Amino acid sequence: MEAAEKSYWLAEALAAEGNPPPAPAWEGQGRADVCIVGGGFTGLWTAIHLKQLRPATDIALIEMDVCGAGASGRNGGFAMTWASKLSTILKICGAQEGVRLLRASQDAVKALGAFARQHGFDAHYRADGWLWTASDQGQMGAWEDIVQAHAKIGSDSFEALTPAQVQRRAASLGHLAGVFEPAVATVQPARLARGLRKAALALGVRLYEKTPMSALGRGKPLVVRTPKGAIQADKVVLATGTWAAAMPEFRRVMMPLAADMIVTAPAAKELAEIGLTNGVAISDSSMLVHYYRTTMDGRIVLGKGGGAFGFAGRVGTYFDGRSKRADEIEATLKRWYPKLRNVPISDTWIGPVERTKTGLPFFGALEGQPDVLYGMGYTGNGVGPCYLGGRILASLALGLKDEWSSTPLAQGPRGTFPPEPFRYVGAHMVRGAVKRKEA
Repeated sequence: MEAAEKSYWLAEALAAEGNPPPAPAWEGQGRADVCIVGGGFTGLWTAIHLKQLRPATDIALIEMDVCGAGASGRNGGFAMTWASKLSTILKICGAQEGVRLLRASQDAVKALGAFARQHGFDAHYRADGWLWTASDQGQMGAWEDIVQAHAKIGSDSFEALTPAQVQRRAASLGHLAGVFEPAVATVQPARLARGLRKAALALGVRLYEKTPMSALGRGKPLVVRTPKGAIQADKVVLATGTWAAAMPEFRRVMMPLAADMIVTAPAAKELAEIGLTNGVAISDSSMLVHYYRTTMDGRIVLGKGGGAFGFAGRVGTYFDGRSKRADEIEATLKRWYPKLRNVPISDTWIGPVERTKTGLPFFGALEGQPDVLYGMGYTGNGVGPCYLGGRILASLALGLKDEWSSTPLAQGPRGTFPPEPFRYVGAHMVRGAVKRKEA
């Protein structure tokens, strides 16, 4: 990824560090107890949890670019819980485990802030909640089934709001109704990834950047091949997110999608005038969802889902670079916030999302390869849940028999998408219909 293709988040985070060079790439032959492939949230949290559980574990973590360059540094920075996924979690996991995972996801958001404070890095963590709204009449009540599911288990995760309260919290008349979830936070995601990198190194994790996995030898021992060498390992953890969708094992269970992002120039004065100064996460209920928040230096970052699709699970160059939908997204921002009409857009980028049939991530071991573990499929909701994903993978890698290794989420993917080319063609047809309906 060239400098011009870095997201605003990553460029800001690296500048705050003085633009350090990457960690050395892997060269030659060697071994590790555990080799983690992928230096985003899942890979880094897995390494950290492993070191916390069993400090003597020798971990080699390889990253094809630099930590924070992938999806972990290109998202909206919403540290979400699984409250909006409750119905699906209960269906998959049952009542007792579903409630446990809900509570664990809420605790995970708090853990992000606590971890940053403990390890001395600033991830711009702000625990100001999530406003789930309707931005047109067709979206009204999109949250009702979830709110009722919470009521049935005695959960008060969401607060009911009047339309006036929604508009006051959003500082916009563009939101007609909604509910509020206090347990959500926002972060500067690339700063979080870079902070986890710092913590992992301090714990003794061996990090190799600019080191893609070129092949995986599945014998005994496992061999992770790189452009300049190979690593033998007792366990391999695949934490490559969307990029894993091209592997035969995951091609039918994940669909790579692009999400487009824009960020304004600093506009602290204008935001103060309209009353949008905290870190609240805001999204509507469009199928091509809009989601946005402010930054610590007075910008608005706004994203839109439903971008390009990856054919046969491939993440092509269209998942990098500048957004081709920036004008469309900017128009939405200016419609909701007309007082920001003179604030320029300073940057745009594209981030990859791996969508699953359930909307939940999955974890497990490759069939016939119990020592090759994987965790992926966060469906755009990974900033907070990756903390739990890392804990699940740590238990699996250490062979622990606990609530994390036994959770139904650790039993592999659930549901498949149609084969190609039907998936690709069908996805474009559906997206076109949705765009026409919501235009």
